[in-house]
Amino acid sequence: MTVAPTAALSTRPGLDRTAADEAVRWGASGLLAGALGLVTVWWLQDGGLSAGGNGALLTAAGQLTGLLASVLLLAQVLLMARVPVLERAVGQDRLAHLHRLVGFTSFNLMLAHVGLVTWGYALGRLSATPRTFWNLTVDYPGMLLAVAGSLCLVMVTVTSIRAARGRLRYESWHLLHLYAYLGVGLALPHQLWTGQQFIDHTGRTLFWWALWALAAGSVLTWRLAVPAYRSWRHDLRVTSVVREDTGVVSVYVGGRDLHRLRAEAGQFLTWRFLAGPGWSRAHPYSLSAAPDGRSLRITVKDLGDGSREAARLHPGTRAVVEGPFGRLTARVRTRRPVALIGAGVGVTPLRALAEGLDYRPGEVVLVQRYAETPLFARELDALAVERGLEVVGVPGHRGAPGTQPADLLRHVPDLAERDVYVCGPEAWTDDVRAVALAAGLPPEHLHVETFRW
Repeated sequence: MTVAPTAALSTRPGLDRTAADEAVRWGASGLLAGALGLVTVWWLQDGGLSAGGNGALLTAAGQLTGLLASVLLLAQVLLMARVPVLERAVGQDRLAHLHRLVGFTSFNLMLAHVGLVTWGYALGRLSATPRTFWNLTVDYPGMLLAVAGSLCLVMVTVTSIRAARGRLRYESWHLLHLYAYLGVGLALPHQLWTGQQFIDHTGRTLFWWALWALAAGSVLTWRLAVPAYRSWRHDLRVTSVVREDTGVVSVYVGGRDLHRLRAEAGQFLTWRFLAGPGWSRAHPYSLSAAPDGRSLRITVKDLGDGSREAARLHPGTRAVVEGPFGRLTARVRTRRPVALIGAGVGVTPLRALAEGLDYRPGEVVLVQRYAETPLFARELDALAVERGLEVVGVPGHRGAPGTQPADLLRHVPDLAERDVYVCGPEAWTDDVRAVALAAGLPPEHLHVETFRW
């Protein structure tokens, strides 16, 4: 299918939001670079490069890596604190990627800090390093807490490695990941009690306290207080559960003043259903229908863990949510022609977009790869009749003839002229991304959400 190149959207608010998002991204990057640069300058002012002797040089290098690690650890917390201005400008998929990148970098710097400082206090003698480490741990204030915090961060980092993460249930991984907050929190006394960068200058002390307060306040506000208030304010409760396919159900949730939740088609929320054991475990589920202000609908596939419990929910069950999150929405759209490309249950947010986007007949094509039965077939057929949505079904398991991402150009030959929304398993979306970019699609017109955690 090919449509006339109707160029960009004429909606000024969408373009204004794009510019505002770009400003937020540049501003956040600048603040992080500025913080890293500032602590480095303070380290230089304290004679970081002029330290004499092997022991002093090692200790000075350890101090710098510790300062940089501290800034990045707090940045890592902020990246996943669900701060609305960051979430809207960057999106959860990209934030998760940055969170991993910053997390591994800060962890490596933390290990370097521990090793270099200990080696420096041992005057460069490797044989004396273990004993020195023990003395520092038991004799210096806050060091026992710092060691405990470091062990928490080691556990979180090890379980975040792709090979280890794939062996864990989502709930187990999520629970272990919460220990990152404990690890960062336990490091605070050590830094404030023994770090000269923290206690010798009022301005520096205020800087570090402000940074810690910003990180802690963001988590308490956006991960705890706001979700609790919204769930109470909207009184979210299950109204019905409908079977869509084998192992796939749609859960309808009603509530009070849902238009004030400001959820958009294409977004997701993290859900906790208060239905007995396991209620504390949150799961991210996309909206599968455009919000109408009266109810919300999610569609869940039984992938094990808590997703299996969705089919057993009963009307009246209370829901606690965080969100809405995600940039797989009209917010990032700048062209009239759109391609929605999904695999399996990844069609869920795209189904909502097909209903919620503003388009004329022939402007939007939805490509759905499915193994056996397409999800929402009747609903998509209705949208095709009522809205002019072009629906392309691609049956067959992944790897079967005709299901490869490379076949996309056969289904959507003008792919490079559209805004392209993609949702599905991570490896598959990576393949689709490569095909789309190779076809000439500018990166800013590719919007991706993956099944990763």
